[in-house]
Amino acid sequence: MVWVRCEESEKVDVEKIRKAVGLILLVSLISVGFYKPVKEYIVIPKHMNIFETDSRVIDTSLSVKTQKEKNGSSEAFTLKKNHHDVKLNGEKTGSGELVYDVAGFPVKKTKVNVLSDLKVIPGGESIGVKLHSVGVLVVGFHQINTKDGKKSPGEEAGIMTGDIITKINEKKIEKMNDITPFIQKAGKTGETLHLSVKRDRQKIKTKLTPKKDQTENKYRIGLYIRDSAAGIGTMTFFEPTSKKYGALGHVISDMDTKKPIEVENGEIVKSTVTSIEKGTGGNPGEKLARFASERKVIGDINRNSPFGIFGTLHHPIKNHIEDKALPIAFSNEVKEGPAKILTVIENDKVEKFDIQIVSTTPQKFPATKGMVLKITDSRLLNKTGGIVQGMSGSPIIQNGKIIGAVTHVFVNDPTSGYGVHIEWMLSEAGIDIYKNNKAS
Repeated sequence: MVWVRCEESEKVDVEKIRKAVGLILLVSLISVGFYKPVKEYIVIPKHMNIFETDSRVIDTSLSVKTQKEKNGSSEAFTLKKNHHDVKLNGEKTGSGELVYDVAGFPVKKTKVNVLSDLKVIPGGESIGVKLHSVGVLVVGFHQINTKDGKKSPGEEAGIMTGDIITKINEKKIEKMNDITPFIQKAGKTGETLHLSVKRDRQKIKTKLTPKKDQTENKYRIGLYIRDSAAGIGTMTFFEPTSKKYGALGHVISDMDTKKPIEVENGEIVKSTVTSIEKGTGGNPGEKLARFASERKVIGDINRNSPFGIFGTLHHPIKNHIEDKALPIAFSNEVKEGPAKILTVIENDKVEKFDIQIVSTTPQKFPATKGMVLKITDSRLLNKTGGIVQGMSGSPIIQNGKIIGAVTHVFVNDPTSGYGVHIEWMLSEAGIDIYKNNKAS
């Protein structure tokens, strides 16, 4: 320990001592390898996920009823915050550099710019969405009338709502029909089924013996299961060269478990809006739509993330109102004030409607609710009452740039809701929107 004696006639430069101690601390951190994870953290910040739930709002993705009313509010999904071992403070300088520091001492500078030539084509088209989950999802239990009374073999085996059955007797399970032969065979022979189950991030093994339902004379396992989900949403954008697209602007969750659906694969088709249920305070409306009669698949789905669904288009699509590629705006470029959305309220006709950006948050890391918007277009208000289910993904355009997508509606005020910034959707789609000039 070093002691410094200060006399009245002797002044010690405290600032120099502080900097010296800080330098020693920084060198120590580098020597133990702390510098490396900080560097990686800066290079790929766009893959961090920081989300919060809000009981005042609901998703507007699917035209099917996926929300349950509770105390006058609804929510369609719940996300937990991700926790990270390394926390940095970031400050943006006037030159566009992001300066990251640890305990007040600069560690890294990185200059981030939007790719000046990046343009994407806005959507607005109504699309039918069909997701196929990984394995089969357990959404509930039912009691079987056995000779020994009412029982649920699945519940007795320790299976829980939200579990995903991926294998039975080491055979991969992809759809509900894959399970039936195992149940009937095991019921007749009396054998025990060996199940592989995915529960959140855990992989669990369990055993289950089917029981005979005395009423139906069939063997059952006492589980309600689901292998797919379908609904109506809105296309947000696609990149004309790669044909990568993004839609909805938020995750699709199972209507019963409220957990995000883990996608094995999926597809999108054209859909036609047949009618609108108008939204009122406390009761958000919805688009009623049907899949196009030809059921032509226009794209695949390979990702269901908190920022939407993503994949590749098989065929180019046109909205016939804004078919030219437009530049994109970073979150710090979005301004409070007028903007427009593209969406369908009748048949398959995409139209422009006026909105107001009430507030916007420049975001350094991905987050789902980046702006608050309000519908101001009198015709849209008369037709829908504001934001309705099925409108999620409707692209938002301001000053000739795509700035984001509609994602949520306020339950008590359907004229208003949330939007997500476009940069996070593009990143999730695998479209590189950054060019980094790094300097130590």
